[in-house]
Amino acid sequence: MATGIDTLISPAMVEAKGRWSEVRVSPPISPSDIRRWAIATYWPQTPPPLYWDEAYAQTTRWGAIIAPPDFNPFAWPVRRTPPPAAAPPAGGVRLTAMNGGQTDSFGVPMRAGDVIFARSRLSDFNERQGRFGLMLYSYTEILWTNQNDEFVRRRIATSIRY
Repeated sequence: MATGIDTLISPAMVEAKGRWSEVRVSPPISPSDIRRWAIATYWPQTPPPLYWDEAYAQTTRWGAIIAPPDFNPFAWPVRRTPPPAAAPPAGGVRLTAMNGGQTDSFGVPMRAGDVIFARSRLSDFNERQGRFGLMLYSYTEILWTNQNDEFVRRRIATSIRY
């Protein structure tokens, strides 16, 4: 518990705020990737044909199969890179962390052949007094675009530390 501390906001957090990470690049999305993701996420039901049936998908406004909105082309990397370290809080205090939730916004659907570019940043933070004392809320923005620089997805993830 962070007691006796005036702030959990460190100079490193202030420095990191708003700075975009290096861009991560997905491998090209294959029709098989989309079908397997749809089967896994809809199991045991049959996924909508828009995600696996090319003949059906050609009759829709999309003209081809598309990925479900929750599809993640970064889910199975060959090489795993560690996630960027969260900027440490001030005072050198070891904090308890919990997931404060996330909000997603979606743009164009992902399609077979797309390459997705992802970058992230610490977009904001604030402190509040809570039941456990001083609590630090930090917000990480993750932005995905495709090879045409079209907006695909934005996630705002909230982290709570106390």
